[in-house]
Amino acid sequence: MGADSTAARTDDPEARGLRLVTVLLGLTVVSGLIDAVSYLGLGHVFTANMTGNVVVLGFAAAGAPGFSVWHTLTSLACFLIGAAVGGRVAVRFGGRSRRTWARVTLAVEAVLVGGCAAVAFAAPGATGTTYTLIAVTAFAMGVRNATVRKLGVPDLTTTVLTMTLTGLAADTAVGGGGTGSRSPRRVASVAAMAVGALLGAWLVLHHGLGIPLLIAAVAAGVLAVSASGRE
Repeated sequence: MGADSTAARTDDPEARGLRLVTVLLGLTVVSGLIDAVSYLGLGHVFTANMTGNVVVLGFAAAGAPGFSVWHTLTSLACFLIGAAVGGRVAVRFGGRSRRTWARVTLAVEAVLVGGCAAVAFAAPGATGTTYTLIAVTAFAMGVRNATVRKLGVPDLTTTVLTMTLTGLAADTAVGGGGTGSRSPRRVASVAAMAVGALLGAWLVLHHGLGIPLLIAAVAAGVLAVSASGRE
């Protein structure tokens, strides 16, 4: 019986590749890299974490030094456009193969972020480079977030952790009698974001923007060709 069920999973195209939980944890690391690049290297703006970006927009609008209204608005606008495109892709692929859908959107992300890495290497420090990197990475994150939202894997949004941390604390005996059954996934999500941010910050501070963007693109590409459709 066990051998039969294993064979059935192997024959199912949706089951071939990495589970979506693993893929989304990998994407969470990528988010940490992307936001390290954008916040530390592009003028204190987020291109993956839009919760932080709305707060940053408030800082910029109030005239706080080191923040730019135009950078932040560019990021927000491009993220929303990307999310709309991601929603359209979900309509087209969402009712078919989750594996194909995930791979297509991750391939798009890999290409876009790879293009950003090329721009960062070719013209570091240019004003046009700054706006290009903000716009394109925010668009890519919008496409991804729309996809992740539609996939609906619990506790793995890949870009924000507020509700993940809330669930981690609330769903315990101390927080209200929960079992904490999803705590390992939540802890892994938090750790993945921290690792991505740490690696991204170190690379930005010591090697500029191109290398962390290239690593993010390669990681997204690897996940694109290895993702399955199973949670």
